[in-house]
Amino acid sequence: MRVPGRIRCPLSRGHTIAFLVAAACYAAVLTAVLTGSQLVRFDWQVALFKPYEQWPRVRPVLDAFVITGQRGPTALAALAWAVWRGVRTRSPRPPLVLGVALLLLNASVGAVKILTGRLGPYEARTPGSAELFHGGMVFPSGHVANAVVVWGTLAYLAGHHRRTSALVACVMAVGIGLTTVYLGTHWVSDVLGGWAAGVLVLLALPLFEPLIATVSAYVSARAAGYSMGR
Repeated sequence: MRVPGRIRCPLSRGHTIAFLVAAACYAAVLTAVLTGSQLVRFDWQVALFKPYEQWPRVRPVLDAFVITGQRGPTALAALAWAVWRGVRTRSPRPPLVLGVALLLLNASVGAVKILTGRLGPYEARTPGSAELFHGGMVFPSGHVANAVVVWGTLAYLAGHHRRTSALVACVMAVGIGLTTVYLGTHWVSDVLGGWAAGVLVLLALPLFEPLIATVSAYVSARAAGYSMGR
């Protein structure tokens, strides 16, 4: 029996639980960094180990691989694919979904980066410190969060190939995260935060589907009207 006036959650129960778990993980990593916990000590242990010096032969390959997590190149490539899929399906939804995902990513990750102001391993000043509030921009890792969101959004839009695409997205996100640690551009905690931040964006996407559907219908109607008026 439906209760009058009750607002239904647009997410399923399982989806909501997943969102809350991801949010809790993100909060736990952020708290661990802010409080200078054992995680920060582990950050320093890995950074001082300098993986790029331990296994230098793989560095050229990983220098090229990490580009697949950079926002500019991946966003442009993903946008080209989304537009192609939109043309193929005769719907503006794919580029709209990608656009919303990137906006959420930039707003959420950018805000935390600015607030924490964390320096990366190369710029670190005080051994053992979390290197916060120095104007840095490494927490959470934008590289990693971008990889999760871009590749994950492509999987979200993949249709019949969603499972395969989701597997590829997971491999890319994990690989890029580990690569940034290997290269010394991020702390381990930056990567953990980037994974959590990216997953949160993906899990939030269904909340925007009604808006995306409205805009998509409007754009389709205007395009149809323009075609008939020619």
